[in-house]
Amino acid sequence: MIGLLLILINYLSLAFSILLIAYVVLSYFMDPYHPIRSTVNRMVDPILNPIRRIMPQTGMMDFSPLVAIILVQVIEFILTRLLISLAS
Repeated sequence: MIGLLLILINYLSLAFSILLIAYVVLSYFMDPYHPIRSTVNRMVDPILNPIRRIMPQTGMMDFSPLVAIILVQVIEFILTRLLISLAS
């Protein structure tokens, strides 16, 4: 059971990281009103908006997706270590 939870956490972390990377790539190449991009924006913006409020403005660069990816990785690490310690 713990192994299944570890795999699920790993896959969810990977899927969200890929979604964040797609968000960044699509922002360069797609119209903001394209259905695919607007769907990705709706999925990612609830996570990125609080990060944007905390981070200072850096001109044209938006580092909130990078911070979000790092946070996802940290949360994944903490959850997996917690589950492994509970299994022991």
